[in-house]
Amino acid sequence: MNHLISPCALRLTILFLVGCLSNTCHADNWAHWRGPDGNAVANNADPPTEFNNSLNLRWKVAVPGLGSGSPIVWEDDIFVVSAIPVSEGKIPQHQFVLFCFDRETGMERWRQVAVEATPHQETHSTNGFASASPVTDGEHVYASFGSRGLYCYTMNGNLVWKRTNFPPMTTRNGFGEGSSPVLAGDRLILPWDHEGQSKLYAINKTTGATIWEVERDEPTNWGTPLVIEHGGRVEIITTGQNYARAYDFDTGAELWRCAGQTQRPAASPVYRDGVVYIASGFRGSFLGAFRVGGRGDLQGTSNVLWTIERDTPDIASPLLSGDRLYYYKGRAGVLTCVDATTGKPHYSTQRIRGLDNIYASPVAAGGHVYLSDRDGTVVVIKDSPRFEIVATNELGETIDATPAPIDNQLIIRGEKHLFNFSR
Repeated sequence: MNHLISPCALRLTILFLVGCLSNTCHADNWAHWRGPDGNAVANNADPPTEFNNSLNLRWKVAVPGLGSGSPIVWEDDIFVVSAIPVSEGKIPQHQFVLFCFDRETGMERWRQVAVEATPHQETHSTNGFASASPVTDGEHVYASFGSRGLYCYTMNGNLVWKRTNFPPMTTRNGFGEGSSPVLAGDRLILPWDHEGQSKLYAINKTTGATIWEVERDEPTNWGTPLVIEHGGRVEIITTGQNYARAYDFDTGAELWRCAGQTQRPAASPVYRDGVVYIASGFRGSFLGAFRVGGRGDLQGTSNVLWTIERDTPDIASPLLSGDRLYYYKGRAGVLTCVDATTGKPHYSTQRIRGLDNIYASPVAAGGHVYLSDRDGTVVVIKDSPRFEIVATNELGETIDATPAPIDNQLIIRGEKHLFNFSR
């Protein structure tokens, strides 16, 4: 079955990363957990910098179950996923649910139970069973529940297709699943790295059929791929414990690779002006700037522009805002900001009171950067080469999901609630 499209068509339809790219897409949507360009920046948003359970709170609504998949926003719709236990036991049976909420009122518009199933493997105590973020193109919304399947719905919640025939993942130490699908052009890019045979899939977004699949010699990896276009070529950038790699969007052929990564990567890449930035930080430290468009093994070549081997991120992904690259040390609230061109620090190892245990990735909007901690603290700093705290906010519940800034609002998925903070 041949669903391939020409490079010319791809250049017209792919917007560097996710989010799909139909003609109805506009910059103010947050259609993927990393935003419109994959760098976690909302260029046209200006949410409040001070907020709590009473200040600048437009609404707060309870969401049943657990899910650290981040909220996505398309116009007036907010989509979140959750796994709701419906039985007792060491591994309870769960309903795997996609919710749609009204952005202005917080009213639940619809929910769809994709599947009711008992997970085949336990998960880490801080990771639930619904950790992959949904993605939308404004015509359909796609939710991946990993080993429980991939589901496509209309914007009104009607099931269009589902794929439940992927092999179950066996993750490292039973830590659970979490990589998100990426939507670009006519397809979904679905990562499938685990302790069994790892793969990367390209799925037709209209039918759910496999366009291509490639095997990967990688163990468990929680990073989400990045799709970029440069010089007429579209590349899928992936993290990996063995190698960072790029694959051809059309065929799945490997284009380049580079070693130097750390164990069980989780942070996702970011991209700007022909350069991709890839980081990992568990049992080691690595952050590298790679010029895309290369071929073969890049290690030791001019395509590796610079590397950093200390204080690099583990769970949370880097943020690339203009020429500033922000990242945490491991899971701790120790922040570094470097010049993306040179790798030289604007400031480094800046410890921030209130930030100690980080899963959510930083986001930028309105000249500020929003930093979230698992204890419910959100620290806002200036998006600037000079470190400056603007506000410290307390929500009172765990935040693992990356916030979604849009217009004058900040959408945050907490452990128990979905929040809309608004100017």
